[in-house]
Amino acid sequence: MKAPDVLADAFGRIHEGVHEAAEGLTVKDLHARLDPRANSIAWLVWHLSRIQDDHVADASGQEQVWLSQDWVSRFGLPFPPEATGFGHSSKQVAAVQVESSELLLGYFDAVHGQTMRFVTGLSANALNRIVDESWDPPVTLGVRLVSVIADGLQHAGQAAFIRGSVQRR
Repeated sequence: MKAPDVLADAFGRIHEGVHEAAEGLTVKDLHARLDPRANSIAWLVWHLSRIQDDHVADASGQEQVWLSQDWVSRFGLPFPPEATGFGHSSKQVAAVQVESSELLLGYFDAVHGQTMRFVTGLSANALNRIVDESWDPPVTLGVRLVSVIADGLQHAGQAAFIRGSVQRR
């Protein structure tokens, strides 16, 4: 198996997990929080999408889907356009209100499409390219993509857990 195939499989697993966690939920279920400081499914899926969009766009030299396809206006969130949810407070998590699972998944799917086009065209050597010199050691493309995958899988799993908890209530 070649590196692009492994990456595509990993990002495909995030795609499956996100859809299983969010598809068909009511707005109330998307915004449910297990306690007042917990994340909601809406916030988790928005955040994992924003991180993937931000990191893959930066690494690939493309514009973020959030901006290029004007998802920022469609969501209408009270944050600057560059916000990704990193370091959000409980109050900011609560401010991520979406009108439907279709909107949330529409953005995620657009990000996923751009990600898949990028990773399936990579060579194994491309994974050694330095994409962030602000860390010691500097971050390679391979390490950055694995980081995005790990974050995405964790948040998709958290969203699935919340879905199960909310539906059992």
